[in-house]
Amino acid sequence: MIIDNVKVYTPDKKFMKGGIVLEGKTIQSIYTEKDAPDLRGKDVINGNGAYAIPGLIDLHFHGCKGDDFCDASKEAIARIAAYEASIGVTAIAPATMTLPVEELEHVLTVAAEYNRETKDDKKADLVGINMEGPFISHAKKGAQDERNILPCDTEICERFLKASEGLVKFIGIAPEESGDTIKFIEQMKDKVNISLAHTNADYDTAMEAYKAGANHAVHLYNAMPVFSHREPGVVGAVFDSKNVMAELICDGIHIHPATVRATFQMMGADRIIFISDSMRATGMPDGQYTLGGLDVKVVGKLATLVSDGAIAGSATNLMDCMRTAVKKMDIPLETAVACATMNPAKSLGIYDQYGSIEAGKKADIVLLDAELALQAVIKNGIRL
Repeated sequence: MIIDNVKVYTPDKKFMKGGIVLEGKTIQSIYTEKDAPDLRGKDVINGNGAYAIPGLIDLHFHGCKGDDFCDASKEAIARIAAYEASIGVTAIAPATMTLPVEELEHVLTVAAEYNRETKDDKKADLVGINMEGPFISHAKKGAQDERNILPCDTEICERFLKASEGLVKFIGIAPEESGDTIKFIEQMKDKVNISLAHTNADYDTAMEAYKAGANHAVHLYNAMPVFSHREPGVVGAVFDSKNVMAELICDGIHIHPATVRATFQMMGADRIIFISDSMRATGMPDGQYTLGGLDVKVVGKLATLVSDGAIAGSATNLMDCMRTAVKKMDIPLETAVACATMNPAKSLGIYDQYGSIEAGKKADIVLLDAELALQAVIKNGIRL
């Protein structure tokens, strides 16, 4: 297959007029407009000048279309993966909630079984799991069920890694909640990425965690102390820890556009990962749903707990978050694409196969028109 007459997104974060040659499930080569091959007799998609970008990668979301990853159902994961691929998210690392340990182990076991058994070119690839709990803070629990919160525990963490058969890529912790936090990070950091998540840590505590080997921040600004001039908190620690990647939810609800722009100036685009944090109501009508066993009311893009009105995840998919960042937050398209493709791939450790359009990588490509409307999704070399 040849994708011709497109603006190809290149690894140096620029668009180049030309095309892409696919061989089976792999990208064979990229060509410029001047070096176009002979297209006669070939299977050609005419992109009509569309943007050709890598398939998006969502490394933090809970569900969509009525299903949740924590439903612990291979059928639910398959439906989630089908929806995500259909909107241009071709690789996924869903997030767990703060559930009882045995229940989380079951969720992870089911996901591992799904990954072993499922080889569907038309569904998003399950490339990881992001554990948002249970090692979090009561004070910043957000939409998590506080009855299941635990202090950091290496034995339990090892159980999670074993149950998932290596799929767990991130473990979220609140470093202030345990006297053994630094020991936990030092013991686990070479086996899994350690995130600061749903934490009330001050600057010094967060810095200790990052110096010990934590390297990620879950949905920056949300479920953590407010960033201020005298108490910079987790946000300040992320800024000062140049190896740390930070998730941002650009749905227009979670973070003000001015704060998003300021964050890019502070952190630099190479450290920012767009996530959706979407829950099961995404792609569904307004109504009442559940997240981690708690009731959630969804009106438009806003999802809130019925119990106390706290924001409960998002009802926006990653592709729409990326559009919002570009069209309503003034983030350049070239930058936004990297934050939804290249950066998550690098953070997940899968950049050798995902996250950019290069020879030898997976043929997962999305075409968008000038208004960023979806024109086509090519997954593993197959047009969906």
